[in-house]
Parts: sequence; structure tokens; C-alpha cells
Amino acid sequence: MLIGDVSKRSGVSARMLRHYESLGLVRPSARTNSGYREYSEEDIRRIFHIESLRSLGLPLRDIGRALDDPAFRPTALVGDLIRRTRDRIAAETELLTRLRRIEAADAADWQDVLQVVSLLQALGSQSAHTRQRAALASGTGSPVPTEALVEAALHETDPHVAGALRWALARSGYSAAPLLAEGLASPTAAVRERAAQCLAALPGDTATTLLRDALTHPDTAVRGRAALALGTRGVADAVPVLLDLITAGRNDTEAADALTTLADDPRHTDPIASALVDRLTHPTTEPPARGRLTQALAAIPGPTASRALTTLAHDQDPAVALTATYLLQLRTPP
Repeated sequence: MLIGDVSKRSGVSARMLRHYESLGLVRPSARTNSGYREYSEEDIRRIFHIESLRSLGLPLRDIGRALDDPAFRPTALVGDLIRRTRDRIAAETELLTRLRRIEAADAADWQDVLQVVSLLQALGSQSAHTRQRAALASGTGSPVPTEALVEAALHETDPHVAGALRWALARSGYSAAPLLAEGLASPTAAVRERAAQCLAALPGDTATTLLRDALTHPDTAVRGRAALALGTRGVADAVPVLLDLITAGRNDTEAADALTTLADDPRHTDPIASALVDRLTHPTTEPPARGRLTQALAAIPGPTASRALTTLAHDQDPAVALTATYLLQLRTPP
């Protein structure tokens, strides 16, 4: 079979067939009287084998070894192909993500495109200072996609940069909220907590709704962040989780402040005081937690809290009794 017929049958161009011959991968078994290459059925089968191995990404230099060396074992080579393919996919995925973010920025001209690329690169810099400057720049009108800011915020470990990113997200509007909600489902605890912190910094009803949902999140850190934010927004649903924080001694000062803010609303004053008393008198509440709850109770206005402190002034725990007596004196007018 002549080279033109082989090309039609195999789908390999005549030029590539000549290239294979120059590399020694396949040689026509014979020549016609006119000197044309003539391929046998065995030659054609070898061409198909070459194409099959090429489809796996195997370099041509290795294909000859694979076909001609009886001792050749494919395991190591296939493993190397898998690694290289994964690296290539990762690189292409990163490029695709970057292109989508540039598209999302809705750049008006190439100058805007270059500015977006520059900011995206800065957000991924090894320098915390550079990342912080990029975050601050993104909140002042520079066209940086919200998705890029969210990803940076969820993985930022430097507290100063993280604060700048939360500020930028708060200025980006409600579009960040659904993306941050996805972060709450991350398998990484630190990412979940950062997502909750960023949600807490977002204004608006959408963020408040998501924070309400987070009050029942299985991660205690997420529940705590949500409760602290909701307390400052006047959402009484946060009270049980705020009490948990005070009892556990985790962000207890912030939690007590949030309860005080909520108690400024007359609708919540007595229910919060009663909830504190219930937690104080619960048989499983340990002495250190009772001390923290007593201090939180002192900041709640109204007669319910005053009566509770009067009772606690005679508590069996000397530390609680002393604390209640002192705090009660601060509440009583001279």
C-alpha cells in the first residue's frame, strides 16, 4: 500500500508518516519499482499502535522504546504521564479561572484588563504588604471580581490583610454573600471561620439571613461568629449561642457585650436576664462559667437582673457571691 493510501486509511498525514520514518518509528517494508514507499499490513498496524500511544500523551522518543524493547514496562511511564497531565490540567484550570474573573470584571478596555490582571497577581503575592495594598485598592473602584476577593479572604492568614479583604468585600455589595455561604461548607475549619467573619462584616439583609442560618451550623466557631454579628444587629435569635460562648469562655467578653446591646431593646431585656439566670442555675454549669455569667448579668438593665444579683450575693460559691455583691453595689444608686 502506497503512502497516500496509508494516510487515508490511518488518518495520519503523509508528512507525519515521513517524520515517523526519519525517527525510525516505522519504515516501509518495501519499495516499488518506481521507488515509492510501500507499506505492509504489519507496517500499518504499527502506525495505529504509534497513534494509540500518542493519544495517551506519550512522547515520540518513548514510543519507539515501548514498541521495540521487550523489557519495557509501562508502569513508571504511565505514572509520569498522569503526573504531567494533572499539572497541565491544574495550569489550564488556573488560567480558565483567571480569564473568567477578567470577564466578570466587565473591563471597558485593555487598560482595565491589565489593571485587573495586576490586582489579581498582587492578591496572590507572597508579600503580605502587596496583598494588603491590592485588597485596599480593590475597594476603591478598581474592577476586581468579587469571586477573587472571596477566595483571597477565605485563604488569608495574615490578620492585617484579612481585615483589608473584609473591608473590600463589605464595599463590594451583596454579591459576596452567596460565595461566602459556600465557604461555610468548606472541609477546612479555618476557611469556615473566615467565611463567617467575612459574612459578619457584610451589611444588608442577605448577610443577616445567612448568619441566622449559621446559628445552627455544626461548627462551634461558625456559630459563635454568627451570633456575635447578629447580636450587634439586634437579632435576639443569637442569645442561646451567645450564652454558650460565655459558658465556654470563648469570646465571652464580646458575647457579653452583644447581650448588653440586645438588652437595650426593652423587648429583650427581661428574656435575656432570665436566660442568664437559667444558665447560671443549671446543674451542669461549672463555677468559672457561673462567674462569667454573673458578670454578664450585671450589664443587663432592669429589675429581673437586679433581683437575680441580689440572690447570687448569697450564693454558696464564694467567688460568685463576692462578684454579685460588688456588681450589685455598682447598680445601686448611692
